[in-house]
Amino acid sequence: MRRRRYPSDTTDAEWALLETLLPVPACETTTGGRPEKHHRREIVDAIRYVVDTGCKWRALPADYPPWRTVWGFMARWAATGTVGQIRDALSQRIRREMGKGPRAVATVIDSQSVKAAETVGRDSRGYDAGKKINGRKRHLVVDTRGLPLLVMVTPADLHDSHAAKEVLFRLRLMHPEITIVWADSAYAGKLVTWAKKYLNLTIKTVSRPRGLLRLHRPAPPLGRGTDLVMDDAGPQTRTRLRTTRPALRNPHHLGSHHPDDPPDHQVPQDPRAVSTHALTKHFKPSDPAYPTSAPHRTITALVMAASRRGT
Repeated sequence: MRRRRYPSDTTDAEWALLETLLPVPACETTTGGRPEKHHRREIVDAIRYVVDTGCKWRALPADYPPWRTVWGFMARWAATGTVGQIRDALSQRIRREMGKGPRAVATVIDSQSVKAAETVGRDSRGYDAGKKINGRKRHLVVDTRGLPLLVMVTPADLHDSHAAKEVLFRLRLMHPEITIVWADSAYAGKLVTWAKKYLNLTIKTVSRPRGLLRLHRPAPPLGRGTDLVMDDAGPQTRTRLRTTRPALRNPHHLGSHHPDDPPDHQVPQDPRAVSTHALTKHFKPSDPAYPTSAPHRTITALVMAASRRGT
């Protein structure tokens, strides 16, 4: 095992949470397969390094496994839905520790335009006249506790209400238990009727009170005005949205999992890193509550057996 040396590397407590959520190695299944040469923790650390720094897969430091191996694991886990399952399982556990139900029924949607690097082509960028930004727009859906449920990236010139149809359609497929979506006035109008008719989702729009710039926690998260997601996403999610390198400039192309590009579903942030940090920041290996593999394997089995519908 390599020595932990980068800020994005998993701690022992984080790895205890993630290990049992990963697929069973092929060599341990009934069909059989070749034993894996590299430890799973090294693979996960390498993926988190790419997401955190925004570097190319080929630019992985030499102490990680070969970049083709890491990229291969990332592509397979993304195609089989493993990344989404990990996110949902961690989010459900965080909600339980908050005293909430494992799945949310109310969510908040918002968008933010960000400048794109020169390498981003015209086919995936646009000009947001309202914000005077030439680049891309990220659409984010979180629950009322600030845990991310869905991220979608579009050209910046696409209006929020138009992109919301695709976002809400995906949200309904992934989380059928959701009934209410809070949004700002950009999502008002025909979208409210469309969502109710075709998706059975209730969109409740709110307006910013005159003279109000921003309210900070612990004010109630609903009915506070515009920029709901950016204000309510929680400190970890909000910080990574604004400081993670791929989130700032998005210097890579989105789309398929090309070896030179970061995983598109992880831009602009890695929900797993936020969730594992939130779950383990108070743990030490000597603590009785430290998540050892046996009890956590039971929790994971119950979560996965119940549903994959998420928060």
